[in-house]
Amino acid sequence: MFDIKWIRENPDAFDAGLARRKHEPLSAQLIAQDKTRRAAETRAQEIQAERNRLAKEIGQAKARGEDASAVIEQVSRSKKEQAVAEDQARQASEELTTALMSIPNIPASDVPDGGNEDDNEEMRTWGTPRVFDFPVKEHFELGEALGQMDFETAAKISGARFVILSGALARMERALANFMLDLHTTEHGLVEVNPPALVREEALYGTGNLPKFGEDLFKTDDGYWMIPTAEVPLTNIVAGHIVETDYLPRRYTAMTWCFRSEAGSAGKDTRGMIRLHQFTKVEMVSVTAPEESDAELERMTGCAEEVLKRLELPFRVVKLCTGDIGFSAQRTYDIEVWLPGQDRYREISSCSSCGDFQARRMKARCRAKDEKSTRFVHTLNGSGLAVGRTLVAILENYQQADGSIVIPEALRPYMGGLEVIPAHA
Repeated sequence: MFDIKWIRENPDAFDAGLARRKHEPLSAQLIAQDKTRRAAETRAQEIQAERNRLAKEIGQAKARGEDASAVIEQVSRSKKEQAVAEDQARQASEELTTALMSIPNIPASDVPDGGNEDDNEEMRTWGTPRVFDFPVKEHFELGEALGQMDFETAAKISGARFVILSGALARMERALANFMLDLHTTEHGLVEVNPPALVREEALYGTGNLPKFGEDLFKTDDGYWMIPTAEVPLTNIVAGHIVETDYLPRRYTAMTWCFRSEAGSAGKDTRGMIRLHQFTKVEMVSVTAPEESDAELERMTGCAEEVLKRLELPFRVVKLCTGDIGFSAQRTYDIEVWLPGQDRYREISSCSSCGDFQARRMKARCRAKDEKSTRFVHTLNGSGLAVGRTLVAILENYQQADGSIVIPEALRPYMGGLEVIPAHA
């Protein structure tokens, strides 16, 4: 969310930032709404000041033994007038907040302009895609042939975009999550958290998932929302708090189930595990002082990359353009893993810096020791990694001609020493 004072002082810069997202200019509308709000607040304050003056006048009149009924009647009328003005101010403030809540973050200056993913900027690649001497299969063909990836039964139980993993594949998903958590906590300095998977709507407003993306979320009948990512509860740990800068950055990681309705994905990735309603993800969240966030994004991206390096999975890193960047992000690096079954790179992690966009919504601040003034913190988030998509990448990159799957060496200790998932007999 934006500071309306900044918008008043920098209307052209604000509209120019929105224009990079192909968004219509909004400064004039917002400034007009703010003017209405401030006028109503000023009117309420003036009425209050006048009533205070009249109250003194009443006291003085009574002390002199004079009739104060006319002034008392005037005070009574002013109470009603003030209530009207306060109600107008409250309504104007709510309308302005609603408008500000629906506006996406402004991209950083180094974010490339573009309309969609085709305009993203490749930054680097790692690893060489394997050359196969047999026809490669996609992950769902391999998993179903193993008898350990069942979409049909999952559909009978829950509907489309669900899967049942069993045997070695179920163990591999658990092993991947444990491997990622161990790497992030023991080598990357993140603190493991086990957060709630159900949150109040305020938490989703704080991270920018609401109000704009409500249709992509699942909601319970009693007002709770199922998290689309652990970013939501992890980032909200600092909501409403003032954190001493000596205790920053704060770095969190969590493994959770995530739930998304995929409302805008009709016809996309309808087969397989790429786009499910329920999936497992290891998330990373950092809370930093403003001057540290740029370096923290590079660090966080490196943490996610290291997972793929340890698993020896080829990948590339791209900087998202203005037409592909997320609602709350100022800058985003996508890590895309090579999937030979699809003969292309697919996203497996998005690492984003949000500046103070989420912090303003959450009222999360920091303060230097022995200082009174506060600043909004900066927040960052990134997948470290999407566990199901990592399993997909292992199946496709480590497949053998007979349908068996070699286990990456780094994962074998988490698989009880298993080196190969044998082909289904």
